[in-house]
Amino acid sequence: MGNLIKLLDRPVAYQPAFAMLRAGKVKAGPVAAVFLSQLVYWHNRMDGAWIYKTQADITTETSLTRDEQETARKRLIAIGVLEEQLRGVPATMHYRVNSERLEALLLEYVESPVKKETKQKTRMGNYQNVETPQTGMGHSHKQECGVTTNKNAEIPQTSMWQPNKQACGEATDFLTGDYTESTQESTQDNKSSCPVAAQPDVAVMITDQAKQVLTHLNQKTGSRYQVSKTSMEHIRARLGEGFSTEDLTLVVDYATAKWGQDLQMVEYLRPTTLFLPTKFPGYLQGATKWAEAGRPERLNGRWVNISAGHGASFQNVDYSLPENAGFRT
Repeated sequence: MGNLIKLLDRPVAYQPAFAMLRAGKVKAGPVAAVFLSQLVYWHNRMDGAWIYKTQADITTETSLTRDEQETARKRLIAIGVLEEQLRGVPATMHYRVNSERLEALLLEYVESPVKKETKQKTRMGNYQNVETPQTGMGHSHKQECGVTTNKNAEIPQTSMWQPNKQACGEATDFLTGDYTESTQESTQDNKSSCPVAAQPDVAVMITDQAKQVLTHLNQKTGSRYQVSKTSMEHIRARLGEGFSTEDLTLVVDYATAKWGQDLQMVEYLRPTTLFLPTKFPGYLQGATKWAEAGRPERLNGRWVNISAGHGASFQNVDYSLPENAGFRT
């Protein structure tokens, strides 16, 4: 067997119905369907238990990029079929498929009384649920907005992705990603479909939030970290896991207060250390306790409450370094 054909030895079981799952205005879409199809595969083999998969694992199995995975996760959580949880020490992301919710949405899709593919508009402006008659190789059809499409036969779909269709006046699918769904269909839709309201791009939103965190770090430490892959990747990853900008900026404030006057530790006030996945949960835990204690200052290696007078020692703050072992690695 040639090396090239061996690449086809591990196919991904793709369930097209997953792409049509919808809750309100949020629709799963093809990328989320690929992500969910792979998790269902592992769900069935682990008896519904929590699944631990890194981004690298999922990329290896499905070829989905990090941005596509983040978009898929947010959509699937929004419609209620995916659960996420940080588990273990150090905390790692685990996934679980909500099988009951998934079955309910699938039944809702199957039992829907009106299918967009079978609706036609009559001359009187009423919709009738009738099948479009077959006329040879091409199928004639009319747009739901009343605009007639071009006379060319429909171009056959050449990829596994299915185009998103929607009626006039509906907002576009929420949480769009960094990908293109069927270039051929999208080109024709742009020419003849009704205008729709744009929705925020999740990847852009996360990037903007990451820039805010990086700016805050520069202001607190007097650093000049630039918007680059090295500086941004860990920040964006933590935001993608569900941590808020407030969580990240709190860790910056805490670490600056703790290490800012320590010549040996000040060099670790950098994005690649503060937001590392194996260290950030520990830093956040310490920062939360520090904030609850009133954000005391650090003097001579100890937390003190200046407002209490004469640098009184503050007793409710953890004095140890979070995950100190192996810190310099």
